[in-house]
Amino acid sequence: MKRFITLTILIILSFLLQTTILSFHNASGFSPNLLMIITMSFGIMRGRREGMLVGFASGFLMDVFYNSLMGPYMFIYMTIGYVNGFFHKNFVMENAMLPVLVVTVDEIVYNSLIYVVSYLLRNRTGFFYYFVHVILPETVYTVIVAAVIYRFYVVVNKLLKRRTVRKEKRSIV
Repeated sequence: MKRFITLTILIILSFLLQTTILSFHNASGFSPNLLMIITMSFGIMRGRREGMLVGFASGFLMDVFYNSLMGPYMFIYMTIGYVNGFFHKNFVMENAMLPVLVVTVDEIVYNSLIYVVSYLLRNRTGFFYYFVHVILPETVYTVIVAAVIYRFYVVVNKLLKRRTVRKEKRSIV
């Protein structure tokens, strides 16, 4: 239950920071995708199921508040969380290189899918312009922020694991 409450608070805080403070206080007009970072982090650290659940919650918030159609963001975030969960078995939490590479790929895939859903289906075919002016700057910004925030998520995950292990030991004894 504590894991659920903690993740819910982290997702809501990430959403609020991404859509309010960070989107208004930057010169370039881009904000880091904090929901992508939390989805990637918990997908890698906890596996496919939790990555998918965090992705569902993140996408649900984006769909409810920023989309007239229910589901595209949910599907994208859930898929990314699920795919990131495949790295869980071969992953060392203290290694910061894998999350940086994964969030880079995730962000490019995410923005490319957003381009398809938002622009290409409306017959706007300027992908190169969108790639250079939107996808690359937002990816760089997200990767820089991910390198910092990921460490915080590792600490939170370790604390939650310790509480779970202690609780299991008490129930055995």
